[in-house]
Amino acid sequence: MKTGRRSFVIGASALMLGALATTSTSAAHTAGYPDKPVHLIIPYPPGGASDNLGRMAADVWGKALKRSFVVENRGGGGTMIGTRALATSAPDGYTIGIVDSAFVINPGLRGAEVPYDTLKDFKPISQIATAPFVMVVHPSVSAKDLKSFIELAKANPGMLSYGSAGVGSGPHLAGEQLRQHGGIDIQHIPYRGGGTVITDLLGGQVQFAFATVPTLSEHIKAGRLRAIAVTTSQRVERLPDVPTFAELGLPGVDLTPLFGLVAPAGVPDDIIQTLSTTISTSVRSGEMHEKLTNMGFIPVGSTPVEFERRIQDEVRKWTEVIKRGALVAQ
Repeated sequence: MKTGRRSFVIGASALMLGALATTSTSAAHTAGYPDKPVHLIIPYPPGGASDNLGRMAADVWGKALKRSFVVENRGGGGTMIGTRALATSAPDGYTIGIVDSAFVINPGLRGAEVPYDTLKDFKPISQIATAPFVMVVHPSVSAKDLKSFIELAKANPGMLSYGSAGVGSGPHLAGEQLRQHGGIDIQHIPYRGGGTVITDLLGGQVQFAFATVPTLSEHIKAGRLRAIAVTTSQRVERLPDVPTFAELGLPGVDLTPLFGLVAPAGVPDDIIQTLSTTISTSVRSGEMHEKLTNMGFIPVGSTPVEFERRIQDEVRKWTEVIKRGALVAQ
């Protein structure tokens, strides 16, 4: 009996010492973080919203934490190449990455083709911002508001077409939400890039489109395009007279793209917190907040828990939209 008790005590002590050693090692590992350059993966080529926001974040972290944050552009595969590289990186906090709406759309759109688990292989850091989308029509379209647009579409099934940067892109899914919730027959035309969509819209080759407010606000103000509604829950500062879809009775058209930062699963929580606190503070009130606002973004600066919840909600929402529309990636 005594021998058994002595063995139990020794075993328990060993476990406690092991746990203490692990904790001490972890604390020692993260206390001086970062003590070498940190790599920030952007799953797009240089240029574009995600690249711009990622570089802004790298600059904020570099100045605040007094260490280099090196940007690596790894585009291709519908963002899956760069995002997979992030998922398989060492979980030590020295490789992090930016994600956008493709991150939450791909699980529903591409299924088993996605080479990582969106909900399990990453630790959210913070959502930086969202970019309000606005639906616009070419001036040749007689509809002056959402009600008359839906009436026009119902009276002329398949006549109205809209372009997007491709199947599963944000503008495509916004149009799919409009089709489903408005009960209308509209035609989607996928393009290779968003810039060509706007060119053809201005030329009248397509009748309407969805794009970010910063992209379209000058065309709207010049009268080259007519704004119908914005996809956010509240009106947008740059277009104060343009109502939301919710105001007009279609709350289901609610594309609010996310731009945020994540790390590989397994990165210590204190490193995640250091990164999150640093970036969210700047997003909410610092220089980055002013830059984001001037660019037409809506700053967020969420906590890791808030961003994790947003990711989960968005994956569920877009998976359902894609399923109802029987959409297939091209």
